[in-house]
Amino acid sequence: MRHFDYARAESPQQAVAAHGSDRDAAFLAGGTTLLDLVKLDVMQPQKVVDINGVDLDTIERLGDGRLRIGAMVTNTALARDERVVEDYAVLSQALLAGASTQLRNKATTGGNIMQRVRCPYFRDGVSACNKREPGSGCAAIEGVNRTVHAVLGTSDNCIATHPSDMCVAMAAIGATVEVQGPEGTREIDFGDFHLLPGDTPAREHALEPGELITHVVLDAPLDGNRSAYLKLRDRQSYQFALASSAVIVRMDGNTIREARVAMGGVGTKPWRAPEVEAALKGKTASEALFADAAKLAFENAVAYSQNGYKIPLGQQAIVRNLSDLTAA
Repeated sequence: MRHFDYARAESPQQAVAAHGSDRDAAFLAGGTTLLDLVKLDVMQPQKVVDINGVDLDTIERLGDGRLRIGAMVTNTALARDERVVEDYAVLSQALLAGASTQLRNKATTGGNIMQRVRCPYFRDGVSACNKREPGSGCAAIEGVNRTVHAVLGTSDNCIATHPSDMCVAMAAIGATVEVQGPEGTREIDFGDFHLLPGDTPAREHALEPGELITHVVLDAPLDGNRSAYLKLRDRQSYQFALASSAVIVRMDGNTIREARVAMGGVGTKPWRAPEVEAALKGKTASEALFADAAKLAFENAVAYSQNGYKIPLGQQAIVRNLSDLTAA
C-alpha cells in the first residue's frame, strides 16, 4: 500500500494552491483514468487533490456563439445537452461512442482531455516505455502494436495512440482550453494542447506544473452544418477505435463550401487533417473526391509490424463519413 496526502478543494484557486507546482501531485475528478493507473502502480501521486466540490459543471452559450463547457461536466451531461445535440452532433456522437454508460456518468470533460494512453506496455509497469520511464525504450515498436498504436505522429520513442473519442470531435470543431495555475489563467488552442511524442513522450500535454483545466470553449458552430462521428473498432461496444473520423461539412447544394476533418485511432494525438479540408473545399461531392482527399491525410503515415491496415481503414473512415453526410 502506497501512502499519499489527500485534500479537497471548493474552488479553482483552492485546488491550484493545494496542488502547488509538485509534479508528484494529481487532481482527482471522475477518476476513471487516475484510479486505474494508481491501482496498476503506473502513476504514484504523493498528493491527490479532489476537485469534485469545485463549481465547474455548467455549460453556457457565449455572446459570440461559442459554447463554454466546465471541466467537471460529465460526458453523459455533455452528450445529452440540447445545444450540443443540435449544433455539435459530432461531439454528442463521439461521447456516446466512448466507454460504457457507467463510465460516461463519472468521466468529466477535463479528465477526458487528460486521459492517458492505453498502450499495454505503458500500463503493465515493467516493459520498456519511454512515456512511463524516459530513456527505457519503446517495446511496442517491435512488439504487439495492432490496436492502440499509431501510424501518424509517431517517433522512435513512442507510437501509442491518443485514446479519446471526445477529443477527436473537439479537434474537428476547434476549441480553446482555459486553464488556471500558480501564475494565473491562460488559454491554449485545442490543437496545441496535446503534444507529439518526439524525443519527449513523457510530456503529453501543454499544461505547466500545477495548472488545472477549468473550461473548454468550442468554436461557434458553422451555419447549417452537418456533422457525424464514425468509429471503426473490433466490437461495437466498449472498445477503443482502430480508426475514426469526425467530419463537419457545410453544403451548398452538392458543393462542399467548408469541411472540417479530424481522425482518431491512427495518431499519437487527436489528428486534424487540414490537407483533406483544403482538398474538399469548393468541390462537388463525390466518392472519387473523398477517396483522393482521404489519401492526403496518410501521406506521411508510418506503418509498424501489425498496424499497417490502419492506413486504408483510416481512409475509409473519412470516405464513408463524408459520403453519408453529403448524401443527407
